[in-house]
Amino acid sequence: MRIFYLLMAVFATSWCAFSQHSLSGKVLTNTGVPLDGAHIHIENGHALSLPDGTYTLTGIATGSHRVVISYVGYKSLDTIVDFHKNEVLNANLNPDITQLNEVVLTEKLLNKDIAPIQKLSVQTLEKYSSGSLGDALKELPGVSALKTGTTIVKPVINGLHSSRVPVISNNVRLEDQQWGTEHAPNLDVNAAGKVSVIKGASALQYGGDAVGGLVVVEPLRVQQDTLFGKTVLTADSNGRGGTISSSLHKGAAQGWAWNAQGTFKYYGDRETPDYILSNTGNREANFSGDFGYIGESYKLTGFYSFYNATIGIATTTHIGNVTDLVRAINSGQPVVTNPFTHSINNPRQEVQHHLAKLNFEKDFEDGSALNVQYAFQQNLRKEYDLRRGSFADIPALDLTLVTHSVNADWKQETDANTFKAGVSGAAQHNDASPDTGVRPLIPTYHKYDAGAYAIASHSFGNSLTAEVGARYDFSHMDADKFYQKTRWTALGYDGVYDHFITQDFGTQWLTNPKFTFHNVSASAGVRKDFGESLSLLGNVGLAVRNPNPGELFSDGLHHSNATIELGNLGLKKEQALKASVTVQANANSFRAEVTPYINSIRDFMYLRPTGVEYTTRGAFPVYSYRQNDALLAGADLHTEWDVTSYLKHSLNAAYVHGTNTDTDEALIDMPPLTFSNTFRYTNAGWHGFFAEVRSEAVLHQTRYPNYDFYADVPINGELVPTLVNISRPPKGYHLVHLSAGRQFSIGKTQASVNVSVYNLFNTNYRDYLNRQRLYADEAGRNVQIQLKFNY
Repeated sequence: MRIFYLLMAVFATSWCAFSQHSLSGKVLTNTGVPLDGAHIHIENGHALSLPDGTYTLTGIATGSHRVVISYVGYKSLDTIVDFHKNEVLNANLNPDITQLNEVVLTEKLLNKDIAPIQKLSVQTLEKYSSGSLGDALKELPGVSALKTGTTIVKPVINGLHSSRVPVISNNVRLEDQQWGTEHAPNLDVNAAGKVSVIKGASALQYGGDAVGGLVVVEPLRVQQDTLFGKTVLTADSNGRGGTISSSLHKGAAQGWAWNAQGTFKYYGDRETPDYILSNTGNREANFSGDFGYIGESYKLTGFYSFYNATIGIATTTHIGNVTDLVRAINSGQPVVTNPFTHSINNPRQEVQHHLAKLNFEKDFEDGSALNVQYAFQQNLRKEYDLRRGSFADIPALDLTLVTHSVNADWKQETDANTFKAGVSGAAQHNDASPDTGVRPLIPTYHKYDAGAYAIASHSFGNSLTAEVGARYDFSHMDADKFYQKTRWTALGYDGVYDHFITQDFGTQWLTNPKFTFHNVSASAGVRKDFGESLSLLGNVGLAVRNPNPGELFSDGLHHSNATIELGNLGLKKEQALKASVTVQANANSFRAEVTPYINSIRDFMYLRPTGVEYTTRGAFPVYSYRQNDALLAGADLHTEWDVTSYLKHSLNAAYVHGTNTDTDEALIDMPPLTFSNTFRYTNAGWHGFFAEVRSEAVLHQTRYPNYDFYADVPINGELVPTLVNISRPPKGYHLVHLSAGRQFSIGKTQASVNVSVYNLFNTNYRDYLNRQRLYADEAGRNVQIQLKFNY
């Protein structure tokens, strides 16, 4: 705890260290649209504007100083300010006509989106520096988190997750074995300059299978001649560890530019209010960097990122026998609770992800632009089970996924029309190591993809815009997989898939399943503006998703979640028809956005608990992939209210009603009704001081399918059928979080310190969307101190 006392001392002493002046204000376009991420420079000081356009710079000495405010696609403001007191400088930037298409595109994206695009601010990304992308995305309305324990988190958009929510990292579709619920996106949230969740025709550029939505992660781009950096230090009490993330950026309007960023995380066991969650520590060591040359009408860039994580899996999820398994699930008490440690033992995950790409962009005199890109990805995943002797250090799952992808995109813009088209192709190979001594959960396979899309939009005057898009995708998968003959028969494959069998190995079949898919997806949207205070957006889209390797081939113990998962060779492609309407209202101090939607999904694929299986390594619940028609309907709500010039209230609310229309029962793993209320006080004149209280309420999920089953438990020498309560969701819960912070100066470096308390009242609770809720509570109170330095 010494680090917390030291940081608190820094926080206290910095409070009294101000004898200099501050500069604050707001950066807007000439039409009054706030600019998020504008650069404000004053000698060695630097700041970025927030989503509402506001900024603050402190520690400015008395006297005259040159101030430069810049934003890509706009003319910079370059002026001299005489400081004898705190000053306010508001900037209204005019479009730079020499940027041609960039100006038009920026104006359209900021003010004329056909489908609502939800964005995370830089401030929010920094707050979750020690967390994950899934943690940060929970700040957006309609986005939940599907968790496996405390550190494996993936986003859930409108009730859908995993393969239905592709993640695009720096214009590259992330290929990192996110087939199951237990594999989080392999990227560092600190490397993101901007994160957006989008729907509508724009998503067709990246694929036609975004049934739930699309997460786009973009790095920081600086197109001004400047050099600056940032370091964020975070210390957390729960886990007794911390994170350090640092970045350096060299921008240029023309010529060479580069960025470099790195993150290191070190955490031990997390703690609930009542006990230690043994073996839940994690480590990360990540790097990303890029370089580029910017010419007068072209740009050539290269990018590389490396994600390296070791994740402990709670020991209590791996049960030795069926008696302990049933007792753990039915009693709600963990079987294993050891003293706190920073050590990470088995079971654990070790994940590495390499991403490298080359990109060429060319602008033509007729206003069109061409973008050509090649990307390489290598994802290495090792999962270690509780094994004895010489097998303890041998992974039970060892997969290497290599993906090569190319794409070319062309764009043409005029005053009223925008047309975009492109082609893409990918070749992928997954290698399942035979050295594990265990039949791999996912087999060795080859996969080839090709696609083409076109998107067109037209503005009917200043108040009405329409957009339509279509895409074709081809996919072929060729796998080599062993099946135990008893499993093959139990799954009903005899006489149905015998044509896949290539060799007989006594107790096993060697099979060669091959699948080919041809898909067509489409989207259409319209936006109508009723003056400046009301806008109406309507969207309808058809998304088509093929079964992924996990859904087709899973066969055995999934070590990271202590479940046996069984794929289904008979799965058909999933087809989703979604319609939504968004109403955006702006009444000066009050803004609101509400989006009701309905999503009809044919052949919806899902995991269903079906029983328990006894293996040489213990007893585990069995989950099997099933397919039924489904209907998801719900609404997302977001409001912002400027109570005063200093106090702001925001509300997020989301509800989804999922139904299996074949059986007329609720869908499994649907997020319950959630509310998030935030009051935030800010005072730029107090050196950027802010104080925030956030209330997070998750109601009890009363709609769920009953998939409870009976297991034979030995009692007094006899096997007694015992009901296993695996279906019932936990009770709802309410959490309160507090945060406060302000800025200070260390020499010529601008810095800030934030103190946060998550789960203030140390509430005991379990989350329905946590796959480990059957065995343990969620983590308890966490005190976090964060220092940020801009230089």
